[in-house]
Amino acid sequence: MDILKTKADMQAWSARKKKQGKTISFVPTMGYLHKGHVSLLDLGKPLSDELVLSIFVNPTQFGPNEDLDAYPSNIQNDLNLAQQAGVTAVFLPEKTEMYGPNYQTHVSLDHLPQYLCGRSRPVHFGGVATVVTKLFNIVMPDVAVFGKKDFQQLAIIRQMVKDLDFNIQIIGGEIIREEDGLAMSSRNAYLTPEQRASAVCLSQAIHLLKQKVTQGIRSVPDLVSEAKAFIHSFDHTRVDYIELCDPKTLEPVEKVQAETLVAMAVQVGKSRLIDNALIEPA
Repeated sequence: MDILKTKADMQAWSARKKKQGKTISFVPTMGYLHKGHVSLLDLGKPLSDELVLSIFVNPTQFGPNEDLDAYPSNIQNDLNLAQQAGVTAVFLPEKTEMYGPNYQTHVSLDHLPQYLCGRSRPVHFGGVATVVTKLFNIVMPDVAVFGKKDFQQLAIIRQMVKDLDFNIQIIGGEIIREEDGLAMSSRNAYLTPEQRASAVCLSQAIHLLKQKVTQGIRSVPDLVSEAKAFIHSFDHTRVDYIELCDPKTLEPVEKVQAETLVAMAVQVGKSRLIDNALIEPA
């Protein structure tokens, strides 16, 4: 497994593989890998000849008072998991390598970032779009794999790839959950035992909404009100948003009449956790 720390080395590695007729699958991460990340590596590995993982905590997607400085890290464990998953190269750049002095170019989208997490994290998706564009140009993948837990991020990347004419196939990996239903996330490491017990409220609220829709409740304000009350019945919780929206445009809907995305962000202690699911009316 090659470990590459500069853009030039990563580009040269990919160019050499391309010259040999090899294809490349790519899984970009911010590190602190867990089973969810490993599932994305497992998804990408059989799709190409080479499997590249990037580990980079991207500063441009963090706003003021967010958890950039405290973001968890365990590089050695990440490298061990990567090797076990069959990764052939790891791109492991420093911040100064990715954003040099006088860096001034950014990628933005008009509509998709205006919804869901974009409302409370206004700089986030511009940072994501910019760093993913840079990583695509550095790694030069044929296939890139992203998790569906970040549903909005996946939608934004798919739109960006279409709009900017990247010849890259984007694959969405299913949400991987703990046994009690909590979606796996690097930020779960911040939770105290008491907060961890409350964190199951997200997946349970989604299950509750699915039940209510099955029972014939279609009004989104009524559904959101029930879900909020349910989540706030758990200690250490504060709802950022609960929304039901069109899964393609992310625009809010007033009634559940077709396949609908339910997405939520909840502050549990100091951790901002997200979850989502598609709901289909009977």
